[in-house]
Amino acid sequence: MGFILKCLASILLLILAGAVHAQSTPAPILIGIDAEFGVTGSTSAQAIRLGAQIAIDELNASGGLLGGRPLMLVEKDNRSVPARSIRNLREFAADPRVVAVLTGKFSPVVVEALPVIHELKLPLLDPWAAADPITDHPYKPSYVFRLSLRDSWALQVMISAAERAGRQRIGLLLPNTEWGRSSQRAAQAVVQARSALQLAGVQWYNWGEASMLEKYQVLRAAGADAIILVANDREGALLVREVAALPVEQRLPIFSHWGITGGTFFENTGAAVLAAVDFSVVQTYSFLDARDPVAMHVIAAIRQRGIDAPRRIEAPVGVAQAYDLVWILARAIDRAGSIERAAVRDALEQVSDYRGLIKYYARPFAPDRHEALVLEDVFMARYAADGAIERIGTAPR
Repeated sequence: MGFILKCLASILLLILAGAVHAQSTPAPILIGIDAEFGVTGSTSAQAIRLGAQIAIDELNASGGLLGGRPLMLVEKDNRSVPARSIRNLREFAADPRVVAVLTGKFSPVVVEALPVIHELKLPLLDPWAAADPITDHPYKPSYVFRLSLRDSWALQVMISAAERAGRQRIGLLLPNTEWGRSSQRAAQAVVQARSALQLAGVQWYNWGEASMLEKYQVLRAAGADAIILVANDREGALLVREVAALPVEQRLPIFSHWGITGGTFFENTGAAVLAAVDFSVVQTYSFLDARDPVAMHVIAAIRQRGIDAPRRIEAPVGVAQAYDLVWILARAIDRAGSIERAAVRDALEQVSDYRGLIKYYARPFAPDRHEALVLEDVFMARYAADGAIERIGTAPR
C-alpha cells in the first residue's frame, strides 16, 4: 500500500508540475497562410512562407509579442481552388489563436473569399494577389490589407514600358478569370488616357490551353506591335517557347505581369529561349540591388536556410512582401494589446513609422487606404541567363 501511495504521489507531482509549466509557457499567437502549396511547380506560396517565417523568427528572438507570446505560422493548401480556400479560412477562424491569414498569389481565389472573410471578420493579409477588387469592394470595415501590386498599377507600368520602346498598338493576352478582367479594365483605362496609344485587340485563354500561338497570331494580325501578357508560369512559358520558334520578324516584345515569377517559368523556358524573345516582367522588389541593413539581415537569414545567394531566391516579391506584412501585423498586435481580431484590424490602420525591407512606410495603411505600396514602387525587370530577375534601368541603392 505504501508503495502504491508513493507512486500516486509521484504521478500527482508530475501532473502538477506539467500544469505549472503549461501556465508559465505563454500561448502562441498563430498566423495562417492559405495558399497554393499543392500547385505543381509553385514557388509563390513557398516564397510567402519563407518571408513570413523569417519575420516570425526575428520577432520571437526579440521576445515575442504581448509579454512574451511566441508567434507560429500555420499553413493550409488551397491548391488554387476557391472552395478549398473558403473551407481553410473557416477552419482558421474557428481557432481563436489565429490572429490573421496570409493569402497566396491567385486573385480569383481571394476575390471569391471576400464575402466569407467579412462574415468571419478575419484579417486577411495579401502579399501577392493583384486584382483591384481585392481591396476595391463594398465591405465596411474592410478586413483585407494588401502589400503588393494592384493590376491597375501593373498595367500602367507595363504599357508605359511598351510606349517607351516605341510601341503604340497594344495587344492584350488575358486569362478568362477575374484577374484577366481586372487587367482588361486597367489596360483600357491607360490606353484611353493616352492619345498616342491604341488597343489592337484582346484575346482570352483558359488555364491548361495546349497552345497560345493562335491567339498571339490573331493579335499580331490585328496590328499589335507589343503584347501585354497576364499569365502564370505554365501559360507564360508556353507562349515564350512558341514565340521564340517563330521567324524573327514575327516576334513581338512581350511585357508580362508577374504571375509567371511564382512558378517554374524559367525552368520551362531556359536562357536560350528567353534570349530569343524581348521579354520583361513587372516587379516591386529586388534583392539584387538592395544594400540597406534590413535587406542584408534578411539575405543572411535566407542563406542560413540553404539559399546561397540572392540570385537564387525564387519568387523574390513573395518573400519581401510577406516579410514586411508580418512585421506590420506584429506592430498592430502590440498596438491593439491583444489578438482580438477587430482590434487588430483597427490597429493595422494606425501603424506608422516602419522601416521595412521594401521601403520606409510612414503609414502603411489608413481607414481609406488598404494598399501599403504605391505606383512608384513598381518597375520592369528581365530574367538573366542564370534565372535571376534583374531590375531594368535602375542603379543599386
